[in-house]
Amino acid sequence: MERSLEQLRQTQERLAEASANLESVTAEAVSKDRMLSVTVNARGEIAEMRFHTEKYRMMAPAELAAAVIEVVERARRDVAQQVSTSMGGLVPGDSAAREQAVAGDPSALLEELGLGNVHPPR
Repeated sequence: MERSLEQLRQTQERLAEASANLESVTAEAVSKDRMLSVTVNARGEIAEMRFHTEKYRMMAPAELAAAVIEVVERARRDVAQQVSTSMGGLVPGDSAAREQAVAGDPSALLEELGLGNVHPPR
């Protein structure tokens, strides 16, 4: 069990290093009509939103909102895929457990490693 905890600590250190490197990762999505582009950071937060035309002035509020949401969600999916790809190899276990761990919920990974009820010393 001590060996497993040490492996977990090492994995956490590698993930922390990789996480620091991911601070510069961004993804950009552009609307189908090229009216709008959105850039999000590795945490999925909007870093930049640009309107490239004035089409938005003529749109109904619900239509504009739907266009913004669609572009933001696409950019978030793209950056999440980049983060998952970059960090996925650092986390042991099956791909579903790795994806959950990268997303911030390590419970499935800990269960898979036999550490589900083990809490590291504080």
